[in-house]
Amino acid sequence: MLIDLHSHTTASDGQLTPSELVNRAENRQVNVLAITDHDTIDGLAEAQRTIDDNGLKLTLIKGIEVTTNWLNHEIHVVGVNIDPTNVQLSNLITLQKEKREIRAIEMGRRLAKANIEGVYEGAKALAGEGAITRAHFARYLVEQGVAPTFQKVFDKYLSRGNTGYVPHNWVDIDEAIVAIQQAGGQAILAHPNHYKLSNKWMRRLFTDFKALGGDAMEVAMGQQSPQVRLQLAMWSEEYGLLASQGSDFHFVGRWRDLGKALHLPEIAKPIWADWPIYKEFKEKQLT
Repeated sequence: MLIDLHSHTTASDGQLTPSELVNRAENRQVNVLAITDHDTIDGLAEAQRTIDDNGLKLTLIKGIEVTTNWLNHEIHVVGVNIDPTNVQLSNLITLQKEKREIRAIEMGRRLAKANIEGVYEGAKALAGEGAITRAHFARYLVEQGVAPTFQKVFDKYLSRGNTGYVPHNWVDIDEAIVAIQQAGGQAILAHPNHYKLSNKWMRRLFTDFKALGGDAMEVAMGQQSPQVRLQLAMWSEEYGLLASQGSDFHFVGRWRDLGKALHLPEIAKPIWADWPIYKEFKEKQLT
């Protein structure tokens, strides 16, 4: 059973529409896909309609990726199996949208002050109705020839200490965990090895996430060495967190795709072990 619990659409900073994403997942033989756009659930309805209208075998898990603050670090929390109509979650999404817009305007102002004009407007156009992110700024700057790659844009303009960087003001991590769980979901610490934390700080993050009620952590991603995957699995066991996996898919690339290289080490306890869809799958295997 191929499970991918982390993906993005044009509702945030992905480059495929929700319809395109679920069709690609079907073609990639993904069985279970979570759409987890940044601070928005706007892509979920279209994705489910496409699945239903076209008779796709894919099971959609309703999700979100909430950008949070933890001790002045930007940490992402994925929520899966959420109820998109939940009031507390809706309120958090509204608040995050306001914070994103304020930050984006200020980023545009700072870049304009450095004689790089029209970046906010360009990024906003790329975002369309979706949640605006730094990735939209990076994409626009690459398209305008300001820098050759996304990474160069972040290194020179959008990272801490550079021209277009604006400190984040996201909701605290505990608020995200509570909102996800109030919406009936499970809270997953996203891509822990992406935060460039020392082992000491990583362990502190795991300890706090568990203490605040977090359910799981991402252990397996497509771009990852076997050693990193095993270490994350060992930490998930040590800190009593269930294990999740996801491609963090944004666009079709050489090294990252839906469902690519996703599997958990044997010592990890999957977050989906008790999900009805997985139990049904295992029962069919035994018959």
